[in-house]
Amino acid sequence: MSRAVDGSKRKNHRKKILKLAKGYWGRRHSNYKTAKDAVTKGLFYAYRDRRDRKGDFRRIWIIRINAACRAEGMSYSRFVDGLNKAGVEINRKTLSNMAVEDPAAFRAVVARVKSALENPASRGA
Repeated sequence: MSRAVDGSKRKNHRKKILKLAKGYWGRRHSNYKTAKDAVTKGLFYAYRDRRDRKGDFRRIWIIRINAACRAEGMSYSRFVDGLNKAGVEINRKTLSNMAVEDPAAFRAVVARVKSALENPASRGA
């Protein structure tokens, strides 16, 4: 049986790869062989980095919370320990947003954390 070199399936597949490679630099956008490699790698990076993005955001939130805590005279680790002792269940994203957009509310949370750290008996109050 002869090998199909100009069939519609083969053409459509190449077309699809070259369409995905649109905007790539040099041969990578027009030469099928190099475009195929570039697209494969690009899709792999996109898949991987969609998951990494979650960790990146978490790191940013922690950095912001730490900076706001240090302005109040407390380290991040002591702050998180105090949140647990005070029974405050606010996630890092919300705390970070609060520290940036509403410093007064963040100060109120820090005050509650400080009182929880000073009085271990007032757990979950």
